[in-house]
Amino acid sequence: MVKLKKFLSTRLGFMAMLIFFLWIKTVIAYYKDFSLGIADPIQHIILIINPIATSTILLGLALYIYRAKISYIVMGIVYFLESALLYGNILYYRQFTDFLSFNTITGAGKVSKGLGASAANMASPHDIIYWLDFIIILVLLLTHFIKIDKRPFRKLNAFAISMLGVMFFSFNLMLAECNRPQLLGRTFDRAYIVKYLGFNSYLGYDSIKTAQNSQVRSTAVGTDMDHVLQYTNSHYAQPNPVYFGKAKGKNIIIIHLESFQQFLIGMKVNGQEVTPFLNSLYNDKNTMSFDNFYHEVGQGKTSDAETMLESGLFGLPEGSFFTSLGTDNTFQAAPAILGQKEVYTSAVFHGNIGSFWSRNDVYKNMGYDYFFDESYFNQKTENSSMEYGLKDKLVLSESVKYLEQLQQPFYAKFITVTNHYPFQLPEEDLSNDGFTKPDTDNEAVNGYFQTAHYLDSSLQEFFQYLKDSGIYDNSMIVLYGDHYGISNSQNPALATLINPDEAATWNNFDNTQLQRVPFMIHMKGLKGGVNHTYGGEIDVLPTILHLAGINTKQYIQVGTDLLSKNHSQIVAFRNKNFVTPNYTVLKNSDGGYNVYLNKTGEQVNLDKDPELKAKVDKWQQAVNEKLQISDTVNNKNLLRFYTPNGFKPVDPKDYDYKDQIQRLLDTRSALGLKSTSIYSKNDNQSTTGLYRTDAPELGGDRSSIDSWDYVKNNPKKIASVTKHGQSLSINVKKGLIRVLN
Repeated sequence: MVKLKKFLSTRLGFMAMLIFFLWIKTVIAYYKDFSLGIADPIQHIILIINPIATSTILLGLALYIYRAKISYIVMGIVYFLESALLYGNILYYRQFTDFLSFNTITGAGKVSKGLGASAANMASPHDIIYWLDFIIILVLLLTHFIKIDKRPFRKLNAFAISMLGVMFFSFNLMLAECNRPQLLGRTFDRAYIVKYLGFNSYLGYDSIKTAQNSQVRSTAVGTDMDHVLQYTNSHYAQPNPVYFGKAKGKNIIIIHLESFQQFLIGMKVNGQEVTPFLNSLYNDKNTMSFDNFYHEVGQGKTSDAETMLESGLFGLPEGSFFTSLGTDNTFQAAPAILGQKEVYTSAVFHGNIGSFWSRNDVYKNMGYDYFFDESYFNQKTENSSMEYGLKDKLVLSESVKYLEQLQQPFYAKFITVTNHYPFQLPEEDLSNDGFTKPDTDNEAVNGYFQTAHYLDSSLQEFFQYLKDSGIYDNSMIVLYGDHYGISNSQNPALATLINPDEAATWNNFDNTQLQRVPFMIHMKGLKGGVNHTYGGEIDVLPTILHLAGINTKQYIQVGTDLLSKNHSQIVAFRNKNFVTPNYTVLKNSDGGYNVYLNKTGEQVNLDKDPELKAKVDKWQQAVNEKLQISDTVNNKNLLRFYTPNGFKPVDPKDYDYKDQIQRLLDTRSALGLKSTSIYSKNDNQSTTGLYRTDAPELGGDRSSIDSWDYVKNNPKKIASVTKHGQSLSINVKKGLIRVLN
């Protein structure tokens, strides 16, 4: 005790005590108040050590101050600010399931909204833990257990402490990058940076990104839109009159097929179809399928696919548009266009946390009315979720209690997650129809077929519900693969299954062909068939809007309607490579092109074909311009300068994803007999009992899928649930249902 007292009465000892207190309460908060998705032992280690480095660096700044009293005061101020940042994030997370950003902190209105009137309601009895240290420190000082060390602290020693903090941060960053490559480059989620690097690093990173974005945007002027408008007008493709308005007034259901590649369609392993249901849907007479459709995502992957689907613009060359710019940018997105033009209700269903890819902010800017994230779904067992969210069968089956309440027509997007790398299913989810995975030397490749088979079964159950409930008859259902599942480095193992004869000669042309993903438009009465038109994800939005009877001419979209006779069949990839109906063009290390014939895969010698070289150069210019136009609009936020006729710019403040169940109830009640929801059309009876699933978590028990009637009529029985180790109170009348049990 004497040695401890002596140590704490030195500047270094006092600083070490502050670091210890910050570390212990931050770790408690990580596990007690935040849902950070810890998936493996390494992540636990990283989570435990990440508060130490930046706390050492920041508190260590006070050691450079010569005067003792000022040095201690600076340490106290830094410590208080660190503690306030931690607790502010705790309160903010409880309200918004997100973390305080630079803009939120600097925007007084947002701070008061997030932490003002609701702060008292957000406080919890255990919060005393986060302020108890101040009492301890005060007592230690007042009782003179700790004394002020008036001796000057050597600058060299202060520098050594700083370097120690930097070294520890470098070690932390190395572990983080090993566990989650491209952590800062792709920025999956704010929660990821907090989990891997801590609150200080997150706030610093967010501040730098905000400053960079602000600098670029500050140079923008309204006339920057002139070239953009010239481009979109000259590249506009008129809708095909045969299909224009074919789905007018219909529900539009988007099903996002995670990591699903085209080669899965029709493929068999061990004599069994991998995706029997999707195979049948792909070839259904009511389905228009595209077999030359490519994903066009960059580092943002899933979020890039959503960016193109919703806005008709590409993701960014680096990082994710959602997390880099989407939280602040102005949009002319599908939910707002459909809502304003055809009075659509819009909703997203996703089994991950709302902050992943910053969706809880981006969706508001897009104009989505509802966003049902993981907090609206029940965790039946500890195996209900995988790394990227609740499993597909559970999300799809539970989502219908909300879907049936949406006013029709609705625009609803379902984001699946189970078919995500590393493609591992718990034993209980393995197919009960005898499907067995292949046996290559790559476990990710083997597992990919198993998770794809699971996804296929999930969709079959969902489609059956749509038919049984009557939703199917009045809906257009769009399914698309968001990006590749098997990476180029794993393709050689995959090649042994797809084309064993060519596995040994696999090259970049073959890798590019595997970037095809399915795109299907299914609607009762639609003249189906397999369409060989070349296109990509950037072309989906104009295609959907034209089918819904909305002309896209006045909107800023760089893709074109796949069904239009004027559709451009040059498919641009985010890295500026491209594909045409006859050629695949890939840049090489010398700055030139490697050009391949699509039919044979044979490489073309451009030096011997100057006419083709001229065409390739012209196509490349077109690809570069398309990407450049999109990047300019996104980076400079140019849509704030341009509003199409009849379109009202979206105000994100009009959208709130809390208490959504109560809003559904209030909307139906206010409409009365005019309510168009499936629930209302079914004589105010729930259709959830029609859903049939073999999800092992539900064990065949229909009561496990909560019906709306059960929720409405048994509020007292639904008292609380356990989620991430926390007890969440539920009150139907107050509209505070977060998870239904």
